[in-house]
Amino acid sequence: MEIFGSSGTRGVANEELTPAFVLRVAKAAGTIWAEDAGAERVGIARDTRYTGRMLADAAASGLASIGIDVDRLGIVPTPGAQTYAEHEAVPVIVVTASHNPPQYNGIKLVGADGVELSVATLETIEDRLLTESFTAAAWDETGRVREIDGVRRAYVEGLLAAADRQPIADADLTVALDPGHGAGALTSPEFFRELGCRVVTVNGQPDGHFPGRDPEPVPDNLADLGRLVRSTDADVGIAHDGDADRAIFFDEDGEYVEGDATLAALSAAELEAGDTTVSAVNVSQRLVDVVNEVGADLELTPIGSTNIITRIRELEASGQRVPIAGEGNGGIFFPNYRLSRDGAFTAARFLELVAERPVSEIVAPYDGYVNVRRNLEYESTAERDAMLDAAANQAKAADADLNTRDGYRLDYGDAWVLARPSGTEPLVRIYAEAREGDRAEELVADMYDALADAKADA
Repeated sequence: MEIFGSSGTRGVANEELTPAFVLRVAKAAGTIWAEDAGAERVGIARDTRYTGRMLADAAASGLASIGIDVDRLGIVPTPGAQTYAEHEAVPVIVVTASHNPPQYNGIKLVGADGVELSVATLETIEDRLLTESFTAAAWDETGRVREIDGVRRAYVEGLLAAADRQPIADADLTVALDPGHGAGALTSPEFFRELGCRVVTVNGQPDGHFPGRDPEPVPDNLADLGRLVRSTDADVGIAHDGDADRAIFFDEDGEYVEGDATLAALSAAELEAGDTTVSAVNVSQRLVDVVNEVGADLELTPIGSTNIITRIRELEASGQRVPIAGEGNGGIFFPNYRLSRDGAFTAARFLELVAERPVSEIVAPYDGYVNVRRNLEYESTAERDAMLDAAANQAKAADADLNTRDGYRLDYGDAWVLARPSGTEPLVRIYAEAREGDRAEELVADMYDALADAKADA
């Protein structure tokens, strides 16, 4: 797909992602939804980004212009918008760039079942967008727009109904929360308090400029949360990305917990022999170890929620049980709850574990690996292609097992390294994992140097 990547389409707002482009995306999606499913209404939600209202207005205009009524949901976490879609049986356009920097925005498309669209459906919409095959409605048949109240509260109530509340409340937990100025600032504090937790926050006010930190919940952006955990004697720290479909954790000492360790711990609690879980090609050995120990199966996909969702649906259609799936970035699926990544629900499931023992003990069995990540920016397709060619050459020369499902992953037995182009930013990402930090750093450095040299020569 040229336009819809691993998780929707994104770009710098008003430069790459313009109102005119968003209007066309809405018209294309609305046309397909109307033709294939008879959709007459479509919801529009957004996160807190400064350009969110402008682009939501453009999407609303596009839908109305082809005769579709519009439900304006306001600022809602992406999983909250998905909840609305499922309950109302209407598709939803979510204006969000998730974890990307403040200047970015994006579009994510959700079906009337509350699930992100499949790769096949996105390709159909993309074809319609590129050919501009949509027809304007007559002036007196254009869609009407209405504001919908109570969407966030309905989402929180759904979370409360799905959570195992009593053990969490009995544990009298203190939660340090960093919603990162994003959509989760309007729902997660309320949710955790109603679970029976004491909640303290940092970066808790919704603000599309993201003054306290960038939206991506990575260690470099979360120092304030670690300090908050320590200063308040909290039991756990929880951080969201911009649209709150991810959750990252800190332990009771204010130390960052690798998302891969969290996924492994939650998977160990969920998986049984014969089950299947789904993750992406940058999967940690931590999850592989859990799967092997339990006697479950692991399926790998290209990186991105769209690809994981597509595979989960295929597996469930064939009769296989998939109780948990996801990636080590904090984006985890519990398909028995809903086929969507939900940072608040993931946190609630983790709090069930924290109610029994400290975070440090929960993740201790999965601490034996070190992860290193670096990015290389590119300014042209030529630079990107040169870097990927260099990664291919590194793979050919390496004494390692090669996986090319998404980029180039080299497995050495004791460690692995992956180079792949980002699906949402002009970056080539390099990941490595090993039991020794020096080994992981070395693998990343070797790959980085080869790609940087190729970029310089492009």
